[in-house]
Amino acid sequence: MAERPYTILSCGMSIDGYLSGATNERLLLSNEADFDRVDAVRAGCDAILVGAETVRRDNPRLLVRSADRQRDRAARGLSPSPIKVTVTGKAELDPGASFFTLGETEKLVYCQSSTVERARERLGQVATVVDGGEPVDFACMSEDLRARGVCRLMVEGGGTVATQFLTAGLVDELQLVVAPFFVGNSKARRFVSDGNFPWRPDRRATLAEVRQIGDVVLLRYALSTRYGTRLS
Repeated sequence: MAERPYTILSCGMSIDGYLSGATNERLLLSNEADFDRVDAVRAGCDAILVGAETVRRDNPRLLVRSADRQRDRAARGLSPSPIKVTVTGKAELDPGASFFTLGETEKLVYCQSSTVERARERLGQVATVVDGGEPVDFACMSEDLRARGVCRLMVEGGGTVATQFLTAGLVDELQLVVAPFFVGNSKARRFVSDGNFPWRPDRRATLAEVRQIGDVVLLRYALSTRYGTRLS
């Protein structure tokens, strides 16, 4: 079996399992203490991956916030923030988005074969465009990231990407933060969509840690035998 990165899926959701509200207004699902925890996890990874919809909707910076953590990475010969990665089908991404313009780090765009040429015309000046297959094969993408030196990958969403990684059995560790409120609107985005997940009533995931962080709760699940290991 080809190697793939140790993969952490990090997500915040409401009590009723939503990633956002039903409008375009950003929904804060965490608090400052947890944001700092996530920043520490980011700083310990080689790459951060989000879906194209997250890039379009949230315009994330995906950078390590702490100056001390940036300096620590630099002392280890690394860029201040991990490599940024996104995956897209239609390659409808704005080259002026913060994903591409902010941070002195490599940017990778995995897109389906039929849109590679268009993606390179649109994004080739701001990112490396990679043919991910038709449709994008997440297992092959993970193996390609490992071949590029990514030993530790952090996946931050959204729901479509989370579903793809989980149903493909590509996640070693799930870090799930639950916010203390309900969204209560089925038009909002859920944590995952329908799929054939490896963890079912007859094969339960292993709960490795429960931690209260202010008014949110962190649940860490071990989803593979590699949980807690560091690859080199």
